Amino acid sequence: MFEEPDDRSHLREIGDQAVWTLSTAKPGNGVEQLRDDSTETYWQSDGTQPHFVNIQFHKKMRIERISFYTDYRIDESYTASKLSIREGNDLDDLHEVKLVELEEPSGWVHVDLSSPEASTYPGEVLRAHFIQIAIIANHQNGKDTHMRQIKIFGPRRLPTQGLQLPAFQTAEFLQFATVR
Repeated sequence: MFEEPDDRSHLREIGDQAVWTLSTAKPGNGVEQLRDDSTETYWQSDGTQPHFVNIQFHKKMRIERISFYTDYRIDESYTASKLSIREGNDLDDLHEVKLVELEEPSGWVHVDLSSPEASTYPGEVLRAHFIQIAIIANHQNGKDTHMRQIKIFGPRRLPTQGLQLPAFQTAEFLQFATVR
């Protein structure tokens, strides 16, 4: 089962707002298994590397973190060792925002995309229509990949954010902070 990150109060999972496609998949090991909230199931690629997970949103979304669940103890040579996270408006204008190298991972791996090197403006969260996760290499030079879960997170926005209202701190004011 999926475990929320420790600092989940400011994050929300936005993967259900996207269309997910895979470069290849073995029958019965596709997007449904990648997104089913179970660490017992997995996506298995079928073919030569690199393998791709494409995540396309209907509008430009703020993306702060991508989390992967992998288990080297179970999957061994099927476990990814090098990932490239790319963003853009579509497949034709992608550029790499993060290169991730993994050393025998078991469990959730969180990739922060809100750092200055991962965004156009320092301090800003990555904004994109299209995210591509490319599996460039596997452990032990494996050919196919097992990815057990992928979650994509954006910042949680409060209803009053952006309205330039003063911060309500007391209980008396907080009860009137939103309109029902």
